[in-house]
Amino acid sequence: MKFSESWLRSFVAPNVSGEALSHLLTMSGLEVEEEQPAAPFFDHVRVACVLEVVKHPNADRLSLCRVDAGGGDVHEVRSIVCGAPNVSPGIKVPCALPGANLPGNLKIKAAKVRGIESGGMLCSARELGLSEDASGLLILPDDAPVGEDLRVYLDLDDTLRTLKLTPNRADCLSISGIAREVSALTHARVLAPEVLETPVETDLQRPIVLDAPDACPLYCGRILAGADANAATPDWMKRRLERSGMRSISALVDITNYVMLELGQPLHAFDNAKLKGTIHARSARPGEKILLLNGQTLELREDVLLIADDARPLAVAGIMGGDETGITSGTTEIFLESAFFAPHAVAGRARRYGFGSEASYRFERGVDFGGARRVLERASQLILEICGGRAGPLVEASAPLPERRPIRLRPSRVARLLGVLIPDEEVVGILRRLGMRVESDGEDFLVVPPSFRFDIEIEADLIEEVARLHGYDNIPSSNSRADLMMLPRSESERGISRIRQILMDRGYQEVVNFAFVDEEWEKNLAGNTNAIRLSNPIAAQMSVMRSSLLGGLIANLVTNLKRKQTRVRLFETGRCFFRDPDGAPVAGFSQPWKLGALAYGAALPEQWSAASRTVDFFDAKGEVEALLAPNAEILGARFERAAHPALHPGRSAALSIGGKCVGVVGELHPRWVQHYELPLAPVVFVIDLDVLKFARMPEFAEVSKQPLAIRDLAVVVDQKIALRDILEGIKTDSPATVRDVDLFDVYTGNGVEPGKKSLAFRIVMQDTQRTLLDTEVDAAVQRMLAYLQNTFAAQLRT
Repeated sequence: MKFSESWLRSFVAPNVSGEALSHLLTMSGLEVEEEQPAAPFFDHVRVACVLEVVKHPNADRLSLCRVDAGGGDVHEVRSIVCGAPNVSPGIKVPCALPGANLPGNLKIKAAKVRGIESGGMLCSARELGLSEDASGLLILPDDAPVGEDLRVYLDLDDTLRTLKLTPNRADCLSISGIAREVSALTHARVLAPEVLETPVETDLQRPIVLDAPDACPLYCGRILAGADANAATPDWMKRRLERSGMRSISALVDITNYVMLELGQPLHAFDNAKLKGTIHARSARPGEKILLLNGQTLELREDVLLIADDARPLAVAGIMGGDETGITSGTTEIFLESAFFAPHAVAGRARRYGFGSEASYRFERGVDFGGARRVLERASQLILEICGGRAGPLVEASAPLPERRPIRLRPSRVARLLGVLIPDEEVVGILRRLGMRVESDGEDFLVVPPSFRFDIEIEADLIEEVARLHGYDNIPSSNSRADLMMLPRSESERGISRIRQILMDRGYQEVVNFAFVDEEWEKNLAGNTNAIRLSNPIAAQMSVMRSSLLGGLIANLVTNLKRKQTRVRLFETGRCFFRDPDGAPVAGFSQPWKLGALAYGAALPEQWSAASRTVDFFDAKGEVEALLAPNAEILGARFERAAHPALHPGRSAALSIGGKCVGVVGELHPRWVQHYELPLAPVVFVIDLDVLKFARMPEFAEVSKQPLAIRDLAVVVDQKIALRDILEGIKTDSPATVRDVDLFDVYTGNGVEPGKKSLAFRIVMQDTQRTLLDTEVDAAVQRMLAYLQNTFAAQLRT
């Protein structure tokens, strides 16, 4: 919420400086996010009147002007050379006198211009830093007082502030709302503009029917006939709108925006001549469409609330009006609406269609339903003053409004939660200054929140209000004292911090992504066509819950590549979400923890001692093995050929334990490499986090002091036989003295039959008590060879 300090001080004038006001608002929960001056510094600039304009005798594009810039009881007329195309006799413009300092370190002094003495400078808005308009002089209103300091006349010493409001404080989305807060904080009196009942001068009216009273329990409307839609918006109103971040459009639109900023209630004006019959507040019907003022055509769902007449939809309630019934320069009759739309009927509708509005921003957070009539009277008053016309009777249709139930507040509870004893009189005073009705009920109080505070529902909300206005700085801090105990930690489970540390030690950086993702990610990368859909997504591209971590990691990679990062290592731990009839803790869903990682670019950082190569499947498989070590054998982890929609069919594998798939590893599919415009294919893996948490209990094992016996064994087997099956078989069938069996060479080519491959294994043997005899070592090797020959039809390679 952006606002002008001078506008706020016209409502409430606390005896505090601007800096103190910002601190006061911030410490009360209304954070002042930004402060900026209304205009840059300049001085000695006055309102001047151009008396005469003649052509410069020595220049075709310059004019010699006689200017009255005031300066006392006897106005001094100055000669000023000006090159602006719009200079003319009788206009009033800013005049910088000799000695003036202008933005951009420009200093004005008397000087000769093409041989003619010039005693100052007539200024454009750009030269004063007020706007980017440099097309000509800044023309001031005809009633601008000659000789007055321009900063005073245009109130340029004003300060603009922007509040970073939390979603629950919709009551402060207006000058009157902020003034209420300042009044409550400083005890200053609120000087709100007087709003009188508008005299009725015409019988024109339009009936109103509430067809959806739950969504729209209050609707007020009035016809204003004979209004001039081409009337000029007053400069004071334009100035306040611009300083609140809104541009001036036309008098009628400006008035509705001004009243919204002033009182917090969005309004809408229809061209009454284009309406037919009764005004209805109803739900959309199947197939209905509407063209909005922003040029967007919406195909409406049945949960969208509409304002309609007997013929067609007129507006999407609480969001935006329709183009067909909007105000134009030819409008003479206006139907002005002021309504209360329930937050649940507006929330999420604008985001669904990919846009937002000032009205939807307010209505979905809650608007004061007790001020609808007053706001309509205020807007009517301004329209009649600025645009003229005659007002018809105010027509109101209403249904039961939100109930303001009393909330019990216990002084003992206030003291317990805040840790300080606040007198009952101060508590009551604070709540009453906030507009709440307070009554005693024994030792407690019954508090009824006002119609503009939708965030006050329980006792804790009231205590928070007491703390805010009492002042957080006034609540003494105390050191907490409590007994501490060390929680038990099982040795059979690794903490998630240890798993993270392993990856960080290997060069990975942790990322945290949203759990709600683009539906396209789920279809492309997880093959999930029935994703869990959010009923109220925060954005159209975040509409479903993720069942894989890959989408977020690839999006992170794309972001890094755009910033010229050529080597990327990322990982994330988080929940994924699946439909599961037996799921817990939410019935129908399961949400297991997963670990996902991505590696892209060079396998090693750039260095002189190793040739550069791109990371591949085996690098990713090695990372998974590092995470599983030293528990892989106990878990029975196996890498198996498997298909996955996100991965290259020939460069991927599934990790299985006990016949159950617990993860995947591989290179991103070429289709998605091209789709996401990646220069190289990253490698990725995703694993169930519970598997990685398993840790082997420490066990004593004797360290042998005996020498190792090492033998090599080369066999030829069929190409289709998997190495994993061979290694598992050898280790199972080998004697206890065999410590390790590793593959160190694979060969195909000359000397090996087509369809066959040569595998060379290094066998390490050792006993803990004695040195192994050559006969024992040779017998062990023969036993392994016999196993390979009998099981895999292996042939000894000589």
